[in-house]
Amino acid sequence: MGAEPGASFFALTPDRVLDAVEVGGLRSTGRCLPLRAFENRVYEVELEDERRLVVKFYRPGRWSRETILDEHRFLLDLVAAEVPAVAPLDLGNGQTLNEVEGIAYAAFPKVRGRTLDELDAENRRRIGRTIGRMHAVGAARPAPHRPRLDVQRYIHEPLEVLLKGSFMPENIWPRYRDVALRIANAAAPLLATVKPQRIHGDLHYGNILWTPDPVLVDFDDCVMGPPVQDIWLLARGGTDEARKAREDLIEGYELFREFDRASLPLAEPLRGMRIIYMSGWIARRWDDPSFPPAFPNFKDVRYWMQEYEALVAIAEELA
Repeated sequence: MGAEPGASFFALTPDRVLDAVEVGGLRSTGRCLPLRAFENRVYEVELEDERRLVVKFYRPGRWSRETILDEHRFLLDLVAAEVPAVAPLDLGNGQTLNEVEGIAYAAFPKVRGRTLDELDAENRRRIGRTIGRMHAVGAARPAPHRPRLDVQRYIHEPLEVLLKGSFMPENIWPRYRDVALRIANAAAPLLATVKPQRIHGDLHYGNILWTPDPVLVDFDDCVMGPPVQDIWLLARGGTDEARKAREDLIEGYELFREFDRASLPLAEPLRGMRIIYMSGWIARRWDDPSFPPAFPNFKDVRYWMQEYEALVAIAEELA
C-alpha cells in the first residue's frame, strides 16, 4: 500500500518534485529549491531550456480537484484577457493539474519581480486599474466549487476550531467569542447586499510582483466574494490615510469598471473576519511541523489579548 497523501506531503523530497515535473516530458537540470510557503509545498525547478518553474503541491484534503481547477480557470481567463497574472502551465498531457502519490500539483512560470511594502498614489492607481480589469473578468462567470466569503467560513468555523484546540486562555475565550459574534452580526447583513463574484481573496502587498508593471500572483485563496475584499487589504484601517489610499485604488479601478461604493462599509468587518480566520487557520494547521516554529507566540496570552483588543476596536467602530 502507498503512503497516505498527508504523510507524503510532509515528506516531499527534491527527487519526487523533479519526477513530477518530468512526467509530461519536461526535462530539468536537477536544481530544485524549496520556496517559503505554509499552506502548500512550493519549489522552484530549473529546466534544461533555462526556464524556471514554480511547482505547487496542494495540501491534501484542503481543496477538491474541481475547486483547484476553478482557480486555474480564473487564471487562464485573466491571461486570455491580458490581465497581468500567472496562469498554470500544461503539464504535457493537456492538463494543468496532475497527481503524485495522491497529492495534486501544478506548475507556473517563474516571474521575476519585487514586492513593495508601500505604494505612492500613482502606483495605487496602477494597482487599482489591474484590480478593476481582474474583477471585470472575474464577474464574467462563477467559480461554483470555490468557497464563498461569508461569516460562516470566516468567523463561525474558526471559532469552533479555536475552542476545540484550547489555544486561548480560558479567561479570554468568552470575551473573544462575544466580540467575534458582534462582528459576524454586523458583517452578515452587509455581505447579503453585495453580489459575490470571483475575486483574488488574499490580495496583500506580497501577492503583487512589480516587473516593473504589477503582476498578480498566488490565487490559492480565490473565493466568491465582494470586490471590496481586494481593495481593503491594500489600505487597511479607518484612518484618513487608509481612506485616501482606498480612493486612489478606486480611482484607477473605475477606469475599467464601476466600483460599488456602497460596499465600502464592509472594509472594517472584513478586516475583523480576516483576523479571526487567520487565527483559525493557524490552529487548524498546528499539527504541521512548520507551523509552531513560524508562530511561536500563538499560545501566548499576549497574542490573544492584542488580537482581542484589535477586534474590540473594530466592533466599537461598527457600533
